[in-house]
Amino acid sequence: MPSFKVDTSTAFVFVAVPPAPKVANRQTGEIAIDRETGSPMVTVGLTVADEGEANLLTVSVPKSGIPGEGLAVGTPVAVTGLKARDWESEFNGQKRHGISFRAVAVTALVPASVQG
Repeated sequence: MPSFKVDTSTAFVFVAVPPAPKVANRQTGEIAIDRETGSPMVTVGLTVADEGEANLLTVSVPKSGIPGEGLAVGTPVAVTGLKARDWESEFNGQKRHGISFRAVAVTALVPASVQG
């Protein structure tokens, strides 16, 4: 399936749900692994506000693209390489569909008052 770049350059983006391991198999507890880097995956909930509208996005990110700390709820962040991809699946006879989001990195923004 094709993926589409998501432009957040004019948006205010902040953490709504802190990073947590992305589970690939809920029965076994297996953590998802990034196919490209081999890094474990995490999910982070981001609120993206732009042009008078705000949306909550659950974004998958390789753990290597998340800082060790500093992504607490309310932290303004920069999102690198955000892409959206539509998906569809069938489980137990029920069709489901949606949009998944993935980024290369999510990093905390340093407030202007803290910069030298």
